[in-house]
Amino acid sequence: MLNGKKIIVVLPAYNAEKTLQRTVLELDRQVVDEILLVDDSSKDNTVDLAKSLGIRSFLHDRNYGYGRNQKTCYSEALKSGADVIVMLHPDYQYSPRLVPAMAAMIVSEEYDVVLGSRILGGKARKSGMPLYKYISNRVLTLFENLLLGSKLSEFHTGYRAFSKRALENLPIYQNSDDFMFDNEMLAQAIYFDYNVGEISCPTRYFEEASSINFHRSVIYGLGVLWTAVRFKLQRVGFGSFKIFDNSAAKFEPGYYSEVK
Repeated sequence: MLNGKKIIVVLPAYNAEKTLQRTVLELDRQVVDEILLVDDSSKDNTVDLAKSLGIRSFLHDRNYGYGRNQKTCYSEALKSGADVIVMLHPDYQYSPRLVPAMAAMIVSEEYDVVLGSRILGGKARKSGMPLYKYISNRVLTLFENLLLGSKLSEFHTGYRAFSKRALENLPIYQNSDDFMFDNEMLAQAIYFDYNVGEISCPTRYFEEASSINFHRSVIYGLGVLWTAVRFKLQRVGFGSFKIFDNSAAKFEPGYYSEVK
């Protein structure tokens, strides 16, 4: 706990058996009260390993996608009484050692959302980020900052912390079940005026670290542009989109179960 606030780390997992233990062992258990893993119907032994590590785990009945995985993560974290939820990929790409710092920024009540930025610090390329990913990251972030009126160093990191208040009120169930979920969720946080902070985060690029291929990166890029355009259209009164409607109904379909 931090200042009496319950800290839960959620791990959206898919074929993470090779990297899960390294990720979990670097979490500061004096700060992290609970770890929840959601497995998106992996083909390896991710769930068995998670259980052997004492991690409370949930299993999707089939592979739904990265976005749906996060929806399950946040739903279960809130049910477990989390005040701060940190989403960390179990592929060991992002440093687990930064969880206390990110959680502290939320606990301070200065921020509702905190991003672990690969761009702050200027070492993304030295850490192994492919050139095409770095260029597309910078171009898309520039475009989004212009349309969303923000000044973030990047929109595309997968390392994020949220306050209970933000997760309870953002219409995240209207978002994509795929990789676009992250971008839509951040656009929602800005649209509804939640305070977003950043912290510099070193990253690792290696064979076991999850990453989308070039084709899916192009699709993702087009989706990012569409999210920003929808944001702008709704802000100026020329559109109405469900992802920016916080009165939209929330749902919890029976597509997963806790692993006992």
